[in-house]
Amino acid sequence: MLTAGADWQAVRDAFRWAIPARYNIGVDVCDRWADAEPQREAIVDVGPDGAVRRYSFGDLKTLSNRLAGALAARGIGRRADNAHGDRIGVLLPQRIETAVAHIAAFKLGAISIPLFKLFGPEALLHRLADSGASVVITDAEGATKLAPLRADLPDLRLVLCVDGPQDGCEDYAAFCAEGPEDFAPVDTAADDPALIIYTSGTTGAPKGALHAHRVLLGHLPGVEISHDFLPQPGDRIWTPADWAWIGGLLDVLLPALHHGVPVVAHRFRKFTGEAAFAFIAEHEIRNAFLPPTALKMMRQVPADARPAVAMRSVASGGETLGAELIDWGREALGVTINEFYGQTECNMVVSSCAALEPAEPGVMGRPAPGHEVTVVDAENGAILPAGEEGAIAVRAPDPVMFLGYWNRPEATAEKFVTGDVRDGWMLMGDRGVLEDDGRIRFVGRDDDVISSAGYRIGPAEVEDCLLRHPAVQLAGVIGWPDPLRGHVVAAFIVPAEGVAPSDDLAEEIAHFVKARLAAHEYPRIVRFIDEMPMTTTGKIIRGRLRQLASEETETSP
Repeated sequence: MLTAGADWQAVRDAFRWAIPARYNIGVDVCDRWADAEPQREAIVDVGPDGAVRRYSFGDLKTLSNRLAGALAARGIGRRADNAHGDRIGVLLPQRIETAVAHIAAFKLGAISIPLFKLFGPEALLHRLADSGASVVITDAEGATKLAPLRADLPDLRLVLCVDGPQDGCEDYAAFCAEGPEDFAPVDTAADDPALIIYTSGTTGAPKGALHAHRVLLGHLPGVEISHDFLPQPGDRIWTPADWAWIGGLLDVLLPALHHGVPVVAHRFRKFTGEAAFAFIAEHEIRNAFLPPTALKMMRQVPADARPAVAMRSVASGGETLGAELIDWGREALGVTINEFYGQTECNMVVSSCAALEPAEPGVMGRPAPGHEVTVVDAENGAILPAGEEGAIAVRAPDPVMFLGYWNRPEATAEKFVTGDVRDGWMLMGDRGVLEDDGRIRFVGRDDDVISSAGYRIGPAEVEDCLLRHPAVQLAGVIGWPDPLRGHVVAAFIVPAEGVAPSDDLAEEIAHFVKARLAAHEYPRIVRFIDEMPMTTTGKIIRGRLRQLASEETETSP
């Protein structure tokens, strides 16, 4: 746990990793608290209909013990003949059973696989087949999706349904009732595998990032500092990010339980800015991880339509925040939004912290205590001087860093300058600039940076400027092929509600940016679209925007 200090340097100097040789996530986030304070509130499960179920750490221990014991009785877990534990897929939204399933898997010495509820058949088939999952825990909707896939999943032996027995699925509640209240967790090493989180797969087949139990401890400094020194008395956390993603599971659920902070679970039938404000107010949320997409939707809610909220901290990550969202956050949420940075393979390694210094729009923050992050030459790993653009990289080894891609050693080696996960620099696949004061400015993904007439342009700054225009709800920026300049800046815009697209509006928006940034950065091409292509984690799929540009170019006379 971080020690608060007068400034960043003091906090970093006071921090030391304390990774024990033997460590189990399930024991840490559940049994440790249950044995000390069994009545302490752990999870507040708010159903789609608003019904509230409250669970203590004692409840969480009993529920996870029963599931783990019942699975162990069926031969599921970590066996002597298995180099890794059995893989257990968790195909559920935010709800108590989701947390219980992950904790039980950890206690078993098995490997949990978070699966997104909105995955289609092909996405599910790839992940379950690639991982060799032997168990899936799901609901009726998920069971229906899985039914036609079973013939192609020979390793899948057991499907449990939380909504009762389904064709080919056992009743989750009845299954758990077979398990004992007492279960002795497997004694795992901190480096033993604990979960596989598949990359979002915007290009190519998604790869499974295999993480060790230590990954939770590796997340803690970044989580704590991005929430202005979590935990504080009265903290209560929520995120609209699904627990199937690293942002929901390891940025919110598991770190909060580690610290004994109550987690509010909810699955919106449809996320809206109005619904988010109402939920925060009604359930007295003090802390939240709000992805930029959620913030942009909440930003559309007029001030006189927002209920009063009393938040202590808001963290955001996934896309760079700009001045517009930071200023709006101070006015609407009463806090400075802290931006953090990471990826599925190596998360929460950079963050800003309003408790230590003012936010600087466009600069994502400093390396979180315990992590060595800088900008390097991707070819040889040489650290670049301040002000020079290069590859954002993290020094290996690092407790938060993945063990490697599941069954993909060559892909794992490609992430490292040395090709060795145990040494050297891990390349994050992003471009950045180290500022003179030690903070890191995000430029863009390797393939998102725009080269125009000799200038290199990151899309984030242009997108932030576009969002300041009242007619713009969402904006995505790419490079559009141009015979003279190589590429020019092109903006794809989802207009604000009630705004009608027109050529005049496109010209107005372009001049709006030109007047605020630079002549080479304004969008020479503006296209209006109905829906912004995004990953399930809320990141703009600029590759799809480039595809739209290519299609238009090919059909032009």
